[in-house]
Amino acid sequence: MKRFWSILLVGCLSLFLLAGCGQKDPSALNADDNQSQGEKLSVYTSFYPMHDFASKIGGDKVNVFNMVPAGTEPHDWEPTATDITGLEKADVFIYNGAGMEHWAEDVLESLQNKELVVVEASKDVALIEGHHHHEDEEEHEDEHEDEHEGKEYDPHVWLSPLNAQKQMGNIKNALAQADPDNKDYYEANYKKYAAQLDALDQEFKDTLAALPNKEIIVSHEAFGYLCAAYGLNQHGITGLSPDTEPDPARMAEIIDFVKEHKVKVIFFEELASPKVAESIADATGAETAVLSPIEGLSDEQQAAGDDYFAVMRQNLKALQAALQ
Repeated sequence: MKRFWSILLVGCLSLFLLAGCGQKDPSALNADDNQSQGEKLSVYTSFYPMHDFASKIGGDKVNVFNMVPAGTEPHDWEPTATDITGLEKADVFIYNGAGMEHWAEDVLESLQNKELVVVEASKDVALIEGHHHHEDEEEHEDEHEDEHEGKEYDPHVWLSPLNAQKQMGNIKNALAQADPDNKDYYEANYKKYAAQLDALDQEFKDTLAALPNKEIIVSHEAFGYLCAAYGLNQHGITGLSPDTEPDPARMAEIIDFVKEHKVKVIFFEELASPKVAESIADATGAETAVLSPIEGLSDEQQAAGDDYFAVMRQNLKALQAALQ
């Protein structure tokens, strides 16, 4: 894998020298240009939550480029040569970590941009160990495996508002490191959104604590942090990987659980196929609904003004309706 990224980088740099390696992304300004011309920081983010958090903390001091396109499921996404060329000119790179971006380590090792400020936004978050429900998921273990512990962790840390607050804090520190002249600006933005995250956390507590049911069925186990924060129990049709299919034994197990516990709603994700959730709903008389892991927003959602806070509140309404 490291050899692959090295070859990719060399090829892209060669193309860049000869023909500019394609169009220059407007956000991809190098650090020297920013410092000498007073330009905004060029910030690259790995996928949507990191993009949203960086945009909120960075405000009008940053240009943020999101690497994973809108509406794309990020788990198995791979960066292109253009993405890597952009990172060579960026000031800051923000990624979630916890195994979400299986490509990040190899790409970072291949870069020649030694001035790049890199932040793993999930740093200092207490991680939850993941589970597997299908043998095909074993092929994905290396994508989420912690090299030091030999364990696989749930990377969806941002689905707890208080974890998202920690991630914003890490992002704030990275932006201040890259742009110390605007440290107070980033700090003020962080305090603003940290307060909003405290309020969102309280909304979830007040709403979910009063509901009689605590069991949710989800297409894959992306909601461990949300459930741990608010006393819910998630039952994933599959484990951490959204692109695997459950075997017949797991399907039967879930169907029995739905019937026994009178579960009313089977949740699926907007970026993944609803077919498995629909099959279980058909077999049990339950309904289906979206519960978003906020891994990526569609162009339509972004045009409507949706962001992390909006989708989290949509999730809260969906949970409230399902657990009445």
